Amino acid sequence: MSGPYLIRGSVSLPEAELMWRFSRSSGPGGQHVNTSDTQVELRFDLAGTEALPDVWKRRALERLAARLVDGVVTVRSSEHRSQWRNRETAAVRLASLLAEATAPPPRPRRATRIPRGINERRLREKKQRSDTKRGRSGRDWG
Repeated sequence: MSGPYLIRGSVSLPEAELMWRFSRSSGPGGQHVNTSDTQVELRFDLAGTEALPDVWKRRALERLAARLVDGVVTVRSSEHRSQWRNRETAAVRLASLLAEATAPPPRPRRATRIPRGINERRLREKKQRSDTKRGRSGRDWG
């Protein structure tokens, strides 16, 4: 593994709380596929972790509620032929998923008025377009 996977700031995924499971993967690899456990399933107990601040944990539990099974988030990776690369991919995917889920909510949008000039320009262009289309009708061709 290439070290701690940062979620955000100085908070990282604790290696001790990651649960790995390996199985045979489908896809490319020829006869190699039949003999090696290259598919990786990474599980992280989000509800029981002490590594995340309480605010982040609550936010992540709320945002990932549809993905959780008994408070555990699962990420699967099988796109590479080697188990090591699939482990890397799964860990990075989990870290980015948690980073996105623990991010603070965006600042609320402040309502602003549309400037009068923009509205007038829009109506003027609409009128020109209308005149162009009206000029295409064959009524005056006589």
